[in-house]
Formats: sequence, C-alpha cells, structure tokens
Amino acid sequence: MAQASARHILVDDESFCQELKQKIQDGTDFADMAREHSTCPSGQRGGDLGTFGRGQMVQEFDSVVFSAPIDEVQGPVQTQFGYHLIEVTSRDD
Repeated sequence: MAQASARHILVDDESFCQELKQKIQDGTDFADMAREHSTCPSGQRGGDLGTFGRGQMVQEFDSVVFSAPIDEVQGPVQTQFGYHLIEVTSRDD
C-alpha cells in the first residue's frame, strides 16, 4: 500500500490560507507558520502528520497527498475541517 508523509496548516478562511501560502513562498518557514496559525493539533509539531496510507485522510486531502510533487506547498485545499496548505515530505508509490 502506498504511504506518504506530509505536513499541513489548517485554517478557517480561504483568503488567510492563501496569505500564509504567499508568506511561505516568500521564505517564511512552513513549520513556524503551522505552529503560529494552524487550528489542527499537529500545528504544535510544525504541522507534521507523520506517515499514513492512502485512504486514511479525508478524500480531498488524500488525493492531493498522493498526486502532488514532493516538497511543494499545495493549497488552499478545502475539506470539511477548513482550508489546508499541504506539503508532501515523502511518498512511496
């Protein structure tokens, strides 16, 4: 089964999510942004979700994690939880 590792930032607002993405693209550290702004408990770990298999996350999240380029910030991705920025850190297809 395919496995991936990823980190994410979860916020309630799409435009704020886009703003954070721009800051990261301009050089702000992803983990710092996650610790400061993410509403997910993983924010305390810099957004790190660890390793998980296909189908363990909600569908919208899962499809990004198992298709996006590694080490490239994706998003905003909307799920029932809010808006995510997602960075795939590793994947074995």
